[in-house]
Amino acid sequence: MPSTYQAPDGTSVGHIHLKVTDLERALKFYRDLLGFEQTTMYGDQAAFLAAGGYHHHIGLNTWHSRGGAPAPLSSPGLYHTAFLYPTRKDLAIILKRLIDEGYPISGASDHGVSEAIYLQDPDGNGVELYRDRPREEWEYTDDGSVKMVTEPLDLESLLKELEHEK
Repeated sequence: MPSTYQAPDGTSVGHIHLKVTDLERALKFYRDLLGFEQTTMYGDQAAFLAAGGYHHHIGLNTWHSRGGAPAPLSSPGLYHTAFLYPTRKDLAIILKRLIDEGYPISGASDHGVSEAIYLQDPDGNGVELYRDRPREEWEYTDDGSVKMVTEPLDLESLLKELEHEK
């Protein structure tokens, strides 16, 4: 029987902490490519990064994984982390950055409630970069469930967001 307890409104995911095989390589991805600010280091085995002055949104460590192999695809574990961008234009900016840097994108989807770009970090961890549509644009099924879909994301339309800054 399901619990009747519900997490309080305003509860959110505060941070992720990932095991990585090579800390410097992971920093090049999360700090140098995605643009998260490095806030602290624990020697040469752990780093913490954030956006907007927060203490950390991302923890990276090699405590148990330095030089290891990626987790097998068919085993339980993290499917992907997701980073929510505040606006569609912000999502377009990071998409252009990925394209300009030649970083491989593994997918791009319109989920009805959000638009998402998918890639993998250097250790094979899935990463989603997305923006939510305003709630008033969400659709619902007859039973009141949020209607989510997986359709191709129109990348050209997304990149047109950048034309407004010229």
